[in-house]
Amino acid sequence: MLAQPYQLYVERTDPTKNMARFYAMSIEATLFGDVCLTRRWGRIGARGQAIQHHFKKEEDAVRLFLELLRNKRGRGYGPQAWRQQHSRRTPATL
Repeated sequence: MLAQPYQLYVERTDPTKNMARFYAMSIEATLFGDVCLTRRWGRIGARGQAIQHHFKKEEDAVRLFLELLRNKRGRGYGPQAWRQQHSRRTPATL
C-alpha cells in the first residue's frame, strides 16, 4: 500500500524550435504487492512512449521519481499552468 499518491505532468515548449513535449510519471501499487513507476513522454497531443519500472519497496520508486523530476526541471520542464503563464511574457516585460 502506498503512503500517498505520486503523479507528475510537466511540459516543455519552445515555439522557435517547434518543441512541444510532455513528461508524465506516476507511482502505483501492483496486484502482487510491488510498486510500479510508470513514465510517459512525447509530443504534446500525441500518445508518446511509456516504460514501467517495478520495485519491491516504495522508497526505491520514490527515489527514482525524485531523481527524474530534478533532471526534467533542470532541462526546462515545468507545470502546464506555469508554462502558460510565462510563455505570454515578451522580452520587454521580463
